[in-house]
Amino acid sequence: MNKTWIVTSETYLRQTKSWSFLLLVLMPFLFIGMTFGISYVATPNKDKSDIAVVSTNSALRTSFIKQSGVATTKKYATAAAAQKATNRSDINGYVVLKATGKQVSATFNGPNEINSGDQAKIQRFLATLQTQLNVQQAKLSPTQQQALAIQPKFKQQLQKKTASDKAAKTISFYVLVFFVYLILTTYSSITAQEIAAEKGTKIMEVIFSSTTPRKYFNGKVYGVLLMIVTQLLVYLLGGALVVQFAQHSRITADLWQQYSSVIGKVLSNLLSINLLFALAAVLLYTVVSAFCGALVTRVEDAGKASQPVIYLNLLTFVMAMAFQGSPSSGVVTVFSYIPFFSSYLMPLRLINATATMTEAVISMIILLATVVGSMWYIGKIYGGLMLQTDELGFWGNLKRGLSLK
Repeated sequence: MNKTWIVTSETYLRQTKSWSFLLLVLMPFLFIGMTFGISYVATPNKDKSDIAVVSTNSALRTSFIKQSGVATTKKYATAAAAQKATNRSDINGYVVLKATGKQVSATFNGPNEINSGDQAKIQRFLATLQTQLNVQQAKLSPTQQQALAIQPKFKQQLQKKTASDKAAKTISFYVLVFFVYLILTTYSSITAQEIAAEKGTKIMEVIFSSTTPRKYFNGKVYGVLLMIVTQLLVYLLGGALVVQFAQHSRITADLWQQYSSVIGKVLSNLLSINLLFALAAVLLYTVVSAFCGALVTRVEDAGKASQPVIYLNLLTFVMAMAFQGSPSSGVVTVFSYIPFFSSYLMPLRLINATATMTEAVISMIILLATVVGSMWYIGKIYGGLMLQTDELGFWGNLKRGLSLK
């Protein structure tokens, strides 16, 4: 067992110290950082997005600033000062408020039309103030005023399947599927080339004289698995920091608050048994990739070793995308229990609530059993595969490899 962990640590340390692994892990964070940086620079300063409020009636001006909900600034109280600030592009414009004996009015002055949201807020404020003024002008009795004060009621009775639920399911599916696809493709290539690069070298005979092929093979697989776990841990920790930043950043705080329920459901779908399916799938594809890497007979063919596994991964990916809109299909149900396919299709069923946790556990047991069985069988024939040097072509090498005992 000690020799297995020696191979594991050597594989893990050698791969994690490489620039390719560091770039693979850091690339999403670099992309997010660049996005936030560009957004920060492109987003105008808060003061520049405000509007000034001008009125000879100080009470009316103060009421508008406090109650309208429009982003305003108190710096400019006169039309002349507000116009100069607008010309300097320090503010977006200014509103001139007037209240005569019978009517309230507001006039916006600026280079561009005020946005529809602020228009609605201004109109709502004016309507409320005008209603109060109308009541005063009408000199109604208290009973009549109470009758006019009655407001309509509006209620919402939401069904279980709301638009936000549908959006959360769709986002969860695409994030999970593309994440699994990219991870599987990347590590399938790394593993196959790692094994194939050693094929045909004299060092393998020396290694197998000091340890068993099974222990060496298991050490290689465990090393790659530790790389995957390391990457996932970095993503989880970095993701938590990004979430904290997004909740408090002026660039994304409003957006986060608006879609917090959808984001919460997406995170719940991802940080669940679906993540375990992704890990188990990567382990299975890693084992098969190691087998494919051991089938090539020359170091020069290392780049081709991962192609069969990548094509298999592409097939399962395409199948998951094709059935994304019909998670209750009989084909999806059957294939969600078949290894290689279950890592995509069982999460699809879970996200859309067409599978129970019991069904997911059964699928997971089948997947893990396949992983263990594959490791046991390939470990058994690994020595013969690595020392095989005859050029029989891929299918010939595959047939001969499967016949080894």
